[in-house]
Amino acid sequence: DNRKLVSSFTGFNFSDSVSAAQVPTPGYYFKDSLGYSQLWYNAGNNKLLLIAKKNNGFFNFITLFSYLFVLFIILGFIVHASRRALNNQSVKFSFRNLFRFNIRTQIQSTIVGVSIMSFLIIGIATISFFILRFNNSTTNQLINTSQIIAGEIEQALKFEIIPGDILDINDLDADGEFEKKVADIASIHNTDINFYAKNGTLLISSQPYIYTQEILSSRIDPQAFYELHYNQSTRFVQAEQIGNFSFKSIYTPIKDEKDETIAYLNIPLLSAQNELKEEISDFLVTLIILNALIFIFAGAIAVSLTGRITSSLELIGGKMKEIKIGSTNEEIAWKGHDEIGMLVDEYNKMVKQLGQSAEALAKSEREGAWREMARQVAHEIKNPLTPMKLSIQYLQRAMEDDTPNAVELSKKLASTLVEQIDQLSKIAGDFSQFANIENIKPERFNIAELIQNLVNLYKTDEHLSISYTTANNNAEVFADKAQINRLFTNLIKNAIEAVRENESIIIQIKQFEEDKNVIVSVRDNGYGIEDDLQSKIFDPNFTTKTSGTGLGLAICKAIVEKANGNIWFVTAPNEGTIFFAALPLA
Repeated sequence: DNRKLVSSFTGFNFSDSVSAAQVPTPGYYFKDSLGYSQLWYNAGNNKLLLIAKKNNGFFNFITLFSYLFVLFIILGFIVHASRRALNNQSVKFSFRNLFRFNIRTQIQSTIVGVSIMSFLIIGIATISFFILRFNNSTTNQLINTSQIIAGEIEQALKFEIIPGDILDINDLDADGEFEKKVADIASIHNTDINFYAKNGTLLISSQPYIYTQEILSSRIDPQAFYELHYNQSTRFVQAEQIGNFSFKSIYTPIKDEKDETIAYLNIPLLSAQNELKEEISDFLVTLIILNALIFIFAGAIAVSLTGRITSSLELIGGKMKEIKIGSTNEEIAWKGHDEIGMLVDEYNKMVKQLGQSAEALAKSEREGAWREMARQVAHEIKNPLTPMKLSIQYLQRAMEDDTPNAVELSKKLASTLVEQIDQLSKIAGDFSQFANIENIKPERFNIAELIQNLVNLYKTDEHLSISYTTANNNAEVFADKAQINRLFTNLIKNAIEAVRENESIIIQIKQFEEDKNVIVSVRDNGYGIEDDLQSKIFDPNFTTKTSGTGLGLAICKAIVEKANGNIWFVTAPNEGTIFFAALPLA
């Protein structure tokens, strides 16, 4: 007023006067100085109003960044959850699957989760402390203020009423002098004052508008009146509310010179809740900024730490994938003496033990294979050698005894020896085929012609009825022709041997195509394969016959697999068996 400072609020450090040059023309004027953004308003009549707001550009930028960062984290989690849900549409949705992470993500989530939990715990604890401290401080402030104001009002009342009289507004403030004193006291202490008569009727208020407009009742609060009037309380503090606005209020009795209650004083603290909200808001902003920075720092540490840990695990996992039995496996060099180092040491020990075990196993397998082969060969050779030996011994005895039919016996002996020699030749051939199954010479040939030649060969046997039908006479395969010929020869021989003695032999061979494969079926009219023997039918050295090496079907399976094909069978008791051999078309 007249370029002199009349009143000032908050902590803006402004001079107590302004020069004439600083006063703007009537209206509004903006300027920035002293770190504040200022609005000057010349209202005329030498009245000047100045509103200042501290410039917090960088702080506001950091605050905006923090809020955007939190929003980004939330959106990132939503995107992550959505992608997992879309990628696992066939899997039933569950929160367990949603939060199923790998080790890298688990460690990162743990570190970030600890940061978030720290933020929540510190925030809740600090806000609770703020509220408790603020409630205590405001209560103490109200008590102290009420004591001072009550003393001043009691002093002023000494000049206004006669001792022993009932306080009445008409007698008390006929000239308005006492109301002016109350207003001055309220102004000095920067607070609001409500002055009630002993019967609870409002006498004077520094904010009469609230009561004249009937926003609040002109009667004292019932709970406060009960505490002061009936319980003789020296003070009563409670939370009150106007609409959605809540505030604290204190009631205290006013005494006369005889220490008798003559009125009631009420002081509401209207600005308390706003101050609390501002204090909490400022704290939350600061906490969010700090936690955003901590979050970034923790995220960087998590990425670095998990990268080091998972790279070590990936190195070990990669080395484990490269482990092969029978070959030299490389050990891992690790200089650290941590848990990863312990894991690497155990891995290196395992590699050494695996090498030793593989070498011992290979040696044992070789020895076992030679022993099994020797046993099988000895067993198969022994079978024909026994009748050969007995026949020669019988002939030798006949010649010593000068038996008259020695010539006839010699012929029978020769026939027996030839038969057994053929058996030995067959045994040698089977073992030779099984041993040379890996030596293949693939070529492109017509499989229909190969099967037809075999069928023509077996048609010369008058005890055998064999037929062959095909859907494509030009089907070609790329395989070892000699082995494929051996495959179907073995299948036909197996079909012949599957029929009981003295029964007619009927073999049906069919050829058809399916899924770029040529499939050949060989059907016999034998007695079928028993259920408990079906799983062993392709095992080497397994046979249901009294003679033979048991290598025939094992050789067939090996030949088909070498040609990238497949072999299987269908059987039924007393209805025969059908073997299927599928080979890829060339």
